[in-house]
Amino acid sequence: MFWRFGASCVVALTLAGTMTAAASDMPTIAPGVRVGSIPVGELSSGWARARLDDSVTRRLRVVYNGRVRTFTRWRLGATPELNGTLADALKAKPGERVPLRLSLNRWMLARAVKGLAAEFNRPAVDAQLLGLDDKGRPRISDESRGRAIRSAAAERLLVRALARGQRRPVQLPVKPLIPNVTRADFGPVIVIDRASNTLRLFEGRRLVRKFGVATGQARYPTPSGTFEIVRMEENPWWYPPPSDWARGLSPVPPGPGNPLGTRWMGLSAAGVGIHGTPSDASIGYSASHGCIRMHIPEAVWLFQHVKIGTPVVIV
Repeated sequence: MFWRFGASCVVALTLAGTMTAAASDMPTIAPGVRVGSIPVGELSSGWARARLDDSVTRRLRVVYNGRVRTFTRWRLGATPELNGTLADALKAKPGERVPLRLSLNRWMLARAVKGLAAEFNRPAVDAQLLGLDDKGRPRISDESRGRAIRSAAAERLLVRALARGQRRPVQLPVKPLIPNVTRADFGPVIVIDRASNTLRLFEGRRLVRKFGVATGQARYPTPSGTFEIVRMEENPWWYPPPSDWARGLSPVPPGPGNPLGTRWMGLSAAGVGIHGTPSDASIGYSASHGCIRMHIPEAVWLFQHVKIGTPVVIV
């Protein structure tokens, strides 16, 4: 037993000596050389490969707003080319930094960034009309900013981190998304009260002007609800609607006596609009066939202060 044990020691020592001799025969990288951020100076190519292997197999961390996501190099589509990288390192001058050579699958990289975007992107939210408060004024929600990952910049940062063998986390680049409509500049809102036959124009929550109007009679009531202006027309034609009261009537061209006056603001409620009327005596009463009638000059003024998409609340 003793001799066998001794023989094993002799063999082990002999192998260790052989490996040391082999390592000493390997070419050595110049002092201070780095592959990306990985120091490999004064190492043989074998030891440098081991160090690079250890670094490039580490997971890469991606951070946004304190939230961390971790990726393998493979998931990012990066395959290190160590033979070419070591050849570059062996040729490098003292203190030189050489990049880690990578074979990059752009599709996999883009897919990973797309997954991050799906998780972190948030759309901007416009201010919204919520209805009316207890004083009949518009209630408007606050807007909120969104964010979007800058995908091209994120891909560049990830490739750079992979090529450097970077250990610190990669901060995701994002851009803010600004809402198109804010509470402060919400724009015009029309509020129509059928009980008092009034129309009020607000700018956001600020009252701009109040008008007397005619609304629908009991048989042809003006619908209640929240609508919006979907059509604006100057000097419109009047066409008979498909209703019993208009049976047998003919279209009326623009001009004096046109039932719509000189301005038409059609609502998203079918067949209903705000318009001027030559029947001034009907203003202040429930006298129309569902539309909202105004004095012609006042309809012209209102037409100039609203737009397609202006909300109209009818109560």
